Amino acid sequence: MAHPLPQTGPAVQYSPQDEAMFSKIGWRLLPLLIVCYMIAFLDRVNIGFAQLQMRESLNFSDAAYAFGAGVFFLGYFLCEVPSNLILEKIGARKTLLRIMFCWGIVASAMIYVTTPTMFYIARFLLGAFEAGFFPGIILYLTYWYPGPRRGKVIALFMTGATIAYLIAGPISGATMKYLDGVLGHRGWQWLFVTQGMPAAILGVFAFFYLKDKPEDANWLTADEKARLRKLLDDDAATVGHGASSHGSFRALLALPQVWMMSLVYFLYLGATYVMVFWTPTLIKSWGVNDVFTVGLLSSIAPAVAMFAMVLIGRSSDKHNERRKHFLFCCALAAIGAFILIFARGNIPLSVLGLVILGTGQSASTPLFFTATSEILPKTLAAGGIALVSSLGNLGPSVMPSVVAMVNNATGTPVASLYLVAALWLVSGVILMMAVRPKTAFAPRLATA
Repeated sequence: MAHPLPQTGPAVQYSPQDEAMFSKIGWRLLPLLIVCYMIAFLDRVNIGFAQLQMRESLNFSDAAYAFGAGVFFLGYFLCEVPSNLILEKIGARKTLLRIMFCWGIVASAMIYVTTPTMFYIARFLLGAFEAGFFPGIILYLTYWYPGPRRGKVIALFMTGATIAYLIAGPISGATMKYLDGVLGHRGWQWLFVTQGMPAAILGVFAFFYLKDKPEDANWLTADEKARLRKLLDDDAATVGHGASSHGSFRALLALPQVWMMSLVYFLYLGATYVMVFWTPTLIKSWGVNDVFTVGLLSSIAPAVAMFAMVLIGRSSDKHNERRKHFLFCCALAAIGAFILIFARGNIPLSVLGLVILGTGQSASTPLFFTATSEILPKTLAAGGIALVSSLGNLGPSVMPSVVAMVNNATGTPVASLYLVAALWLVSGVILMMAVRPKTAFAPRLATA
């Protein structure tokens, strides 16, 4: 029998010793994980900037570019669940080494793309090799933080994507403009090499730096390890993980709420990546032709969103509430899309629309995965997080092509902006329906 997903309850307070322990864990883990996510996001979305030159050099059509952008997520979908299940067996260190080294090599090999078919194959392989990175890190964080701490932590981790998008525009624009022609290669080719190789290097470093679980951390004292284990076990029992932890993956598949969460992720992630891939083209349609200027304008929204998403994540943790915060973020993204529609290319107003849209877009994902991580039994978390993420990533695999068709049919991006606004709003409403408030949760004070 399916039960409502319990997500909302009174805030949880931790002792000063526990707060100091969480701070220690954060400073040890998060800087590296954030940098890794920055590189992952750059390698995933730099195609949005590279295509400004690629389509000139290779004569790609809008449809070819859209399919290549989306086929990344097909490879991601097919390999994500197996990757996360492997992580649970072999640990985060070996998994990150495998994932990051392979995707770094493939990302750099994009320099040799000359035909649409080669483009499709490279993008598919990039998605297949990167599969499991994001849900794997979300799973990894559940080994170190109880539920009431995860909203802020996941939001901090996900600032990596926002920081990456903040620097992606200026760096990508400068690379394409100033390295164009160096050693006989175009700027878009240098873009893939300079942003791909750091992934392979970081994968090797992470292998030697990270620990797979708290018990292996020689930088935690014995007392800290014991207190952390108690907090994690108490949290699992409180949210009902203990009672259902002996279930099977088949039981997870039978939960309607899991499929509802996958549908939510499908809709809003599809809308999100439509904007990620098409924002450089949208800015160019305002009459901005210089690729470096396009990059600078695209960086304004993530600069604001980076701070807003941490504040929203902190508010979500403070109130121990995910549903309304997520709906609020989806509404912000939709409002930003509507501003872009009515701005009609007015640059200051359009940039304001991108800022509002980017804030809602960036802040929604950590809230979503915090909610998802809290509703899954511990023994099913690896497969469950990856399942929801995999199914959701089918959204970005199809939406760019849908938008390309809509834009070609209408001759304007306006209809597509209405579409992405609707996707965000519907996803927020569905999550509100699928995730019900928690009513039987008493606040507790963790002690040393």
